[in-house]
Amino acid sequence: MNKPVIVGLGEVLWDLLPHGKYLGGAPANFAFHASQLGAEGIVASAIGRDALGDEILQRLESLGLATDYLQRNDSPTGTVTATLDAEGKATYTIHENTAWDDFRAHSGWDSLAKHTDAVCFGSLAQRSPESCAILRRFVHRTPSHCLRLFDINLRQHYFEQATTHFSLQLAHVFKLNDEELPVVASLLELSGSEESLIAAFWERYPNLQLVALTRGAQGSTLFTRFRRSDHPGYPLADGVKPDTVGAGDAFTATLAVGLLRFEDLDTLHEKASRIASFVCSQPGATPTHPATESALEQKHP
Repeated sequence: MNKPVIVGLGEVLWDLLPHGKYLGGAPANFAFHASQLGAEGIVASAIGRDALGDEILQRLESLGLATDYLQRNDSPTGTVTATLDAEGKATYTIHENTAWDDFRAHSGWDSLAKHTDAVCFGSLAQRSPESCAILRRFVHRTPSHCLRLFDINLRQHYFEQATTHFSLQLAHVFKLNDEELPVVASLLELSGSEESLIAAFWERYPNLQLVALTRGAQGSTLFTRFRRSDHPGYPLADGVKPDTVGAGDAFTATLAVGLLRFEDLDTLHEKASRIASFVCSQPGATPTHPATESALEQKHP
């Protein structure tokens, strides 16, 4: 069988962490983890005509990811300054007016959209009107069978009601965390318990098939219209300092691949939790996965 084409659509950048410079941007992380899970993971983004852009090309190639769908323009390659708290949770300063704020209409992107089996996008790459319009054009041009994942990834002040609402209208899968849930509820003028908010999503957004709510070390819940799956998460080994950057993107990529394979919800959830835990145990957002599933189980029994 051909590998499913899974696209991370949006920002690609360098995460400038206290312990080094790492490839980042949620869509790029997503595409990498999808490729590690056996899909053809593709990054659709933009970089500058600068040294940092050249380094991104080299890094993606070293990870086995195609660079054909990276636009280049005269804005600087994106960077994010990140600090980590004692629990490894990141706080971001995202620099503005970068290459991925200036997507352009591109025949290669139009062709890619027509052959895409799953696409993941967030709110951050929609902060500029230009990139927002091109991102939505891409999603609209995907085929009817394409799985659309909206991983909202709220960052700083780069989100608002209209973008959130429109993105949810497009999405089949909505991924968010427990800190983002009340913010999204406020944006959409919703209130109530967790269960009532999920029910409101089903009522307001008929295309939604799954809502994934993560809670960091406290695990996660997957909601469909007919059932829910709860997972407590996996604790890290003693002495391992968590670096949570990229864990949520790995979780989302595992969901995308598993849903395309029609995997059982609980089995899919367990695997997504295990891989996210593995990423937390490694520096940066794109650590290479263990060679076998059994090796992953040994790292997180």
